[in-house]
Amino acid sequence: MERNQAGASAPVTVEVWADLGCPWCYVGKHRLEEAISRRPDADRFIVKIRSFELNPNAPHEPETIESAFIRSHGGDASVVMAAERRIQALARREGLAFDLDRLNANTFDLHRVMHYADESGQGAEFFSLVQDRYFAGDLNPFDPEALAGAAELVGLSGRRVHEILAGDEYAAAVRADVQEGLELGARGVPFTVFDRRLAVSGAQTVNGYARALDEAVGAATEAVSA
Repeated sequence: MERNQAGASAPVTVEVWADLGCPWCYVGKHRLEEAISRRPDADRFIVKIRSFELNPNAPHEPETIESAFIRSHGGDASVVMAAERRIQALARREGLAFDLDRLNANTFDLHRVMHYADESGQGAEFFSLVQDRYFAGDLNPFDPEALAGAAELVGLSGRRVHEILAGDEYAAAVRADVQEGLELGARGVPFTVFDRRLAVSGAQTVNGYARALDEAVGAATEAVSA
């Protein structure tokens, strides 16, 4: 009986491979949070953001979404903007801000800072804050001062953020995250792994995430009880 109770309350780690500018990572993150919040055992889930670069060759100098699309794909930027407007409508129906005028740039440095935040247990909170404000259009995460300010909002050192951005700290950790995600089957993001027992690709519905959480909890409980 004691073993069953331990299984029923054991922590479950949910790892989300994500990139800052990925709209579906943004939407999926909030759906996952909603699915967790509906559970009576919500406190047992530990969400960790893992690094993934959708466009590792993106320039460090910020550019518009249209410019990024033309540089990467050529052709008519109206294609990407039509897709952006569709996701914007979906996001707004779910109560999420979605700014079409946000800038795009290389996210490697943001991921390095996130690993610093993760060492203090603030990785997911820091990433979520930056991503939410980025999509709301009120934070430029490619500005070192803005990134340092966001870190301070979650109790981290802005000075350390500047030090990290000035060097190459945590670069190996970011690359290791990306490689591990690929080895686990990530071919895009979001890619969510539940307690290393179940993986799902793409942004699921709230109910889809809820089913995955149920399955992960069931598997964890069986493992403890075995």
